Amino acid sequence: MADKIHHMVILAGGVGSRLASLNGNLPKPLVRIGEKPVIQHQLELAAAQGIREVTIFAGHLAEKIIAFVGDGSKFGLKARIIVEKEFLGTAGALLQNLDSLPEHFIVLYGDIMHAVNLRDIARAHFGRGADFTAMAQPTDHPQDSDLLETDGESRITSIHTCPHPADRAFRNLANAALYVVRREALRPWATLGGKQDFIKDIMPELVVRGSRVFAYRSGEYIKDMGTPARLKKVESDWAAGKIGMEKSRRFRAAVFFDRDGTLSVEKGFLRTPEDFELLPGAGPALIALRRAGFRLVVLTNQPVLARGEASETDIAAIHCRLEWDLGKEGAYLDGIYVCPHHPDPGFPGERSELKISCDCRKPAIGLFERACRDLRIDPAGSWMIGDQTRDIEMARRAGLRSILVQTGEAGRDGRYKTAPDYIVGDIAAAAGVILQSKEVRTG
Repeated sequence: MADKIHHMVILAGGVGSRLASLNGNLPKPLVRIGEKPVIQHQLELAAAQGIREVTIFAGHLAEKIIAFVGDGSKFGLKARIIVEKEFLGTAGALLQNLDSLPEHFIVLYGDIMHAVNLRDIARAHFGRGADFTAMAQPTDHPQDSDLLETDGESRITSIHTCPHPADRAFRNLANAALYVVRREALRPWATLGGKQDFIKDIMPELVVRGSRVFAYRSGEYIKDMGTPARLKKVESDWAAGKIGMEKSRRFRAAVFFDRDGTLSVEKGFLRTPEDFELLPGAGPALIALRRAGFRLVVLTNQPVLARGEASETDIAAIHCRLEWDLGKEGAYLDGIYVCPHHPDPGFPGERSELKISCDCRKPAIGLFERACRDLRIDPAGSWMIGDQTRDIEMARRAGLRSILVQTGEAGRDGRYKTAPDYIVGDIAAAAGVILQSKEVRTG
């Protein structure tokens, strides 16, 4: 399936005013990362993965992009550059030239640095029979990002563009500005003319119309460099050797967390987002662990679902609050995995389909195994942090080193006799233990 896509569109028409103080008289795609302009990184990666043709929509300082790219042959591609007479948003010029594009194509923004396997996202696109597939990732700045909501099948159900209301919390799943598009899905907008934007105009309307719009979630490297701070971060990542297909797709160690009593204040059986409270120090601890190269994953038993005391919508809202509050501190999680089961009957309103013995309720390791498969996690060098003995026993069964924190149950549940490797006061101290360990392995 993946070999059906051989064409990439690069949207390079923006002015880049936020970078003007740094890049001088250069369009954003010609800003250098390492020894090469960003657009060269994009073109070379595309050619290496079977892309044969590229269409570039240029505007601001288009002549410099034309001079650099030429006909594309020096990058192993056939390039066509279309100059916008006026900026028409991210989608306007493409829509005006829709008939010149193939049946399916990839769209990438010109200020994106990426190391993404394009074959994989194309394979997902065709496998789902999608009209539009958007790459999506959590981010350390969700408050000023365009965010996506998805269902259990990764179909996009809502889009929240920034700025966001001050009184709302959203899932931290940001639009990453890389799409796979079925041309005819865009046909209704092709004759409208004027300025149009993918995230503000096209994608929301596709969702409303019931088109097959999906998020493709991946831990591969993709970051925008559209502000001075973000450009500096990408430059730092490049200097540290973090950008590249091999680095992007490697298996990495992870730190697994229990939720209540570990990252959030223990309040018994949490049922509403209004009762959620992030523990002090959680954000900085996660930031430090991520900088060390760990993936960060929550594994949580939520028997309130089986007991009929909270719905999936309630749990999702609580996790939106968790992600949102972490995002305010510049931290984010790679995944949240929930066991909804509870084996014991006798609760009013309980859900019989969830009252089962399962392989995912901690201390069983089903959630851990799912996370390892989904997120390319290497168990060697990975850790578990929790406040209950079930967390420590799960770590033993999974072959993880364990840390018991004293901010919640502090092991007083006494269900299992497994001794943790470390006992510390809180999540900040736990992060310190991991970072100081001589056996840290991050892949």
